[in-house]
Amino acid sequence: MKCPFCKKPQQTKVVDSRTIKDGRSVRRRRECLKCGERFTTYEELEILRLTVLKRDGTKEEYDRYKVENGLRRALQKRPVTEEQIEKLIAQIEYEIQSKEKREMKSRAIGKIIMNKLRDVDDVAFIRFASVYKAVGSVDSFQKVIADIMKK
Repeated sequence: MKCPFCKKPQQTKVVDSRTIKDGRSVRRRRECLKCGERFTTYEELEILRLTVLKRDGTKEEYDRYKVENGLRRALQKRPVTEEQIEKLIAQIEYEIQSKEKREMKSRAIGKIIMNKLRDVDDVAFIRFASVYKAVGSVDSFQKVIADIMKK
């Protein structure tokens, strides 16, 4: 660990540790042994070496930002707190990690996101589903909504 103030490497001690985000992250309060300044670090579960198989057959490395961006677009102007969004992202990543796969289809990731969104906000779920299912007409949009109403 490098102090962000004096830039000295390996010269910090942990003053306090707390689990956050349902135990999936750790918040650590640190103190630099050289300059005495305190700072906070966060350790989170990282999905390692996950390759996403796209619809067009290409492969790319998993990108948390893409999941977060899609969720934020779906949840835009909805009564959902920042804390709920972070918790939702953590739940999604936890479920992806629990599959214990090195490769996953983007559709499988999309289904996980949809299942989690369904429990949070119906409007956000419909927004996400319209993109995920590539809704191109009013009829197909009505089918998505009808499917939601059944469940």
